[in-house]
Amino acid sequence: MIGKPARLVLASLSLLMSTGAWADFTATPVQARAIAKEAYLYGFPVVQMYKTLYTQAVDKGGVNYKAPFNQIGNAAQVVTPRDTALPSPNADTPYSFVWMDLRREPLVLTLPRIEDDRYYSVQLIDLYTQNIAYLGTRSTGNNGGHYMIAGPDWKGQQPVDVDRVVYSESNIAYALYRTQLFDEKDLSKVRQIQDGYKVQPLSSYVKQAAPPKVAKIDWPKPMATMTEGPQLFRYLNFMLAFAAPQDSEQELLARFATIGIAPGAPFKVKQLTAEQRKALEDGIADAKAEFAALKKDRIDTHQVTSADLYGSRDHLQNNYLYRFAGAETGMFGNSGDEAAYFKYLVDSEGKPANGARHSYTVHFAKDQLPPADAFWSLTMYDARTRLLVPNHKKRYLINSRMLPALKRDADGGLTLALQHHEPPKAEQSNWLPAPPGPFYAVLRVYLPKPEVGNGQWKLPPLTPLK
Repeated sequence: MIGKPARLVLASLSLLMSTGAWADFTATPVQARAIAKEAYLYGFPVVQMYKTLYTQAVDKGGVNYKAPFNQIGNAAQVVTPRDTALPSPNADTPYSFVWMDLRREPLVLTLPRIEDDRYYSVQLIDLYTQNIAYLGTRSTGNNGGHYMIAGPDWKGQQPVDVDRVVYSESNIAYALYRTQLFDEKDLSKVRQIQDGYKVQPLSSYVKQAAPPKVAKIDWPKPMATMTEGPQLFRYLNFMLAFAAPQDSEQELLARFATIGIAPGAPFKVKQLTAEQRKALEDGIADAKAEFAALKKDRIDTHQVTSADLYGSRDHLQNNYLYRFAGAETGMFGNSGDEAAYFKYLVDSEGKPANGARHSYTVHFAKDQLPPADAFWSLTMYDARTRLLVPNHKKRYLINSRMLPALKRDADGGLTLALQHHEPPKAEQSNWLPAPPGPFYAVLRVYLPKPEVGNGQWKLPPLTPLK
């Protein structure tokens, strides 16, 4: 039951949403700085997500456009350094994309039956970048089926032949499909599977009349610096109009309103006084500093893992710093049950990885390869661009499907070479090309076994060669 103060908060927020009223800036400079820090951590993932939404579903002339809302777009090719839509792109599982506008009615996603030894998944993500649910190998199996995705306001009944209904707390949501690619010769099979992914409005699926149309959305054009300063709050207000306020966030949203942040309200950056703007900028700097400390002390040292940073609202427990860290270090990361991510950002001496300074090795002892029920993969990225590294061999990763072609150590272990300079031909099977500068490598473990999550399996270090 919602109490009277909470009802007043929700009512005032609803009024702002319906009228587009300017939320008055009533906080003092000291209050505004503290609130801006909270709001930046809270809102950055939402606005970062908007960047991807706009490029993939709104900007029809853009190079990264995929498909209109409520239609599926497939990327049925091997990911290369030319793919710039997502930072740290996954080159093992070609993507399919559905940006979902659930205001009018639910969508029904149909998945085909695929072979048992191929991993695939549909990650369902709300506009906060929280993982709502999964479809696919781990959660629903490889037999396919029909799954309905509904917004927070839908009150209808589940069709009898729909296997499951998933509710999103936001009316804008994202379905990110991953289909395992075995090798380049396997592309035609992946495309065949992607052709079997179907998306239909519920009315079309059940062959009934569609509900009345909803208002057309005027999508604001992204700015190059939209996530850097107070202008982030303009985009945050816009996006929050598509999500009903949550009970657990009533007090937080009430504080946000005192610096002009409210769902659907215009955020007038130019109307801020110099003192107000400085307070917001100082609060944002505080938020960035808190994240930098977390990254250095706990993320880079693997004390905080990807399983801590990605998941549902229930899993994250409104830990907005962790949600921010997930968006900052790798958007749309999988929940811990689906995949584990380990980033090699620094070497065994605590120094940033740099292909111009060192060659490196990663050594897996005998019987200590990453424990995965699906597969594992180690992918190289340029730290400056956060994209794949161009190289003449067009090798961007080493994964478990390549094991038969890799050279084993005399004791049965496996040593991988991460370096810019090309090694002798006899050693090239285990070479993962690095850029001539800063880099990071990501080890992904799909469907990780329990020993990954409980710490029984230890990540080997990135060791510089002297």
